[in-house]
Amino acid sequence: MMTNLFSTFDPSTSINYSMNWMSTLIILILFPYPFWLMKSRYSKITQIFYTQLHKEFSTLLTTSKGLTLMMISMFLFILINNMMGLLPYIFTSSSHLVFSLAMSLPLWLSIMLFGWTKKTQHMFSHLIPIGTPPMLMPFMVCIETISNMIRPGSLAVRLTANMIAGHLLMSLLGNSMNETSKIMILIMMTIQMSLMLFETAVAIIQAYVFSVLSTLYSSEVN
Repeated sequence: MMTNLFSTFDPSTSINYSMNWMSTLIILILFPYPFWLMKSRYSKITQIFYTQLHKEFSTLLTTSKGLTLMMISMFLFILINNMMGLLPYIFTSSSHLVFSLAMSLPLWLSIMLFGWTKKTQHMFSHLIPIGTPPMLMPFMVCIETISNMIRPGSLAVRLTANMIAGHLLMSLLGNSMNETSKIMILIMMTIQMSLMLFETAVAIIQAYVFSVLSTLYSSEVN
């Protein structure tokens, strides 16, 4: 019950407990949590990493910039699996054609189906490069058709072969360390450490090559 007009501004008008002062701070609950948290170095590094990948793939894609999200996700997926294969007692899934073909074949099929159904004339123009002599046009159509057909296989075999080669070399050197002297063991360990660094670089490069080539193949449809 108000005793005067200014009693509405009294904070202790509630019967049980006054919640009036909570209205001063309740708006702060609506702020998103990044407002309260300082970004860590890890989040800043990942944000810079994603931004650079987005810029790299955006230069290859002229019209459909939204594909960069898919290509970045593919790059990270392949990179994580390649790096996990370098750890001991972990299955190297990227060294099997089932793994690589499961990514390259659906991507290639979707690009080809979209291109030939929606942009048929544009796809026909890619079969004959600019400046081809009229006598060589039938041969160029056959060559370009075959090159388009083997694209998913080349993507899959490139990733699989590069991952298999390094792992086989490391396993062969590891098995030969059982029957050698101490000096040879030190030499083998040095070679194994250098091979480990080389395989780490190969894992990053192969993930980048796979995603960049997929971006280039999809940019031909645009």
